[in-house]
Amino acid sequence: MKVTNKSGFLGNSADTAWLVLVGSTLLGWWLGHTVHTGQGDVRLATAAVLLTAFVKTWIVGFQFMELRHAPRWLRHSFDAWVIVICITLIVLCV
Repeated sequence: MKVTNKSGFLGNSADTAWLVLVGSTLLGWWLGHTVHTGQGDVRLATAAVLLTAFVKTWIVGFQFMELRHAPRWLRHSFDAWVIVICITLIVLCV
């Protein structure tokens, strides 16, 4: 068995997930700001914010709620729920 010593900030997946969550939060803030100042399309920004919100939901479920170690049926049920609800809300809001 080979043991690797990952050091540094991005050494583990929780740090990477945190960085993606912060980046997507900043993206959502920027999209809201561009729409608020009249520079962007409201429908496109709404769809993008909903999409990033559900990507963040999936990351939190997969990484921090340990769904990556859950039984296959539970992982796939969560994936399906995220996809179906995200698509439904995008269709209803846009």
